[in-house]
Amino acid sequence: MTGTADVLITTAFLRPGDEVDLMLGAAGLSTRHVPDLAALGEAERAELLAGVRAIIAGTLPLTAEHLAAAERLQLIVRTGVGYDSVDLDAATARGIPVCITAGANRQAVAEHVFALMLAVARRVPENIQNLAAGSWQQLTGRELAGATLGILGLGSIGKAVATIAAGFGMSVVAYDPYFDEAFAAANGIRRAELDEVLAESDFVTLHLFLDDSTRNLIDAARLRTMKRDAVLVNTARGGIVDEDALVAAVRDGVIGGAALDVFATEPLPADSPLLHTPGILATTHVAGATREARGESGRMAAANVIDVLSAAGAPRFVVNPGYEGVPA
Repeated sequence: MTGTADVLITTAFLRPGDEVDLMLGAAGLSTRHVPDLAALGEAERAELLAGVRAIIAGTLPLTAEHLAAAERLQLIVRTGVGYDSVDLDAATARGIPVCITAGANRQAVAEHVFALMLAVARRVPENIQNLAAGSWQQLTGRELAGATLGILGLGSIGKAVATIAAGFGMSVVAYDPYFDEAFAAANGIRRAELDEVLAESDFVTLHLFLDDSTRNLIDAARLRTMKRDAVLVNTARGGIVDEDALVAAVRDGVIGGAALDVFATEPLPADSPLLHTPGILATTHVAGATREARGESGRMAAANVIDVLSAAGAPRFVVNPGYEGVPA
């Protein structure tokens, strides 16, 4: 298919003819699904971008060059909560709101955090590999009950994680620049500074946005403040962790291990040491990849697009600094 459309969809899990496509079509909006703009020829990409009025975006980059070519663009919606793949400065300079689908994958990500923690704590991957190789080893693991869980970022997902942690009998300590004191008090969460959380926790889970203030936030120095048997879990964004420092920390026994769902470069190269360092467990950015979460994210994105393009409502969950109350 060539030519342009009202709505460009780059989210890989959305497909022609699915619920989102039907919602947009029923509103009189034409669609074009292109998961990777880099796969198009220059002329075809330019023609497509010149006509689109909205983009429902996945995790691959939307660059300043892409946005400059999209002369009619009125709205970008990320099907997720991370928006570091979008050139926010370029969008803001042109007055284009960038939105997220806040809350859509909250439960899915929170559950995956515990899937990762349990896998590491009970040494599930090692057990499976040993058994498949014909070795009957009954490896000793550890329990979550009684352990301290440190949460960096007590937003929507961090709160869902804290709620599940209570069910496991974990103590929760948390850091957030905009700490919700009422939620913490109601759920028995202790507030601490970032380095205190790292030093006191048996498991640390990251739920921060990636920006200049959080890039490589967990570096070699901060890894050294953690307990020697502590486990770091990252389902937020890969760039928050200095990956080279993490590999060295796990390899050298500075910390006990790590479980990662996100990486600075995605897809993760097959030769990455993150895949070949004992003690590091990696999954393919699937924390939010449930039927329920993806369905809700797609519906939220489509509804936002329909409202804005039909002038029926203002954009929701805007992240541009300074846009109608968003902190600059």
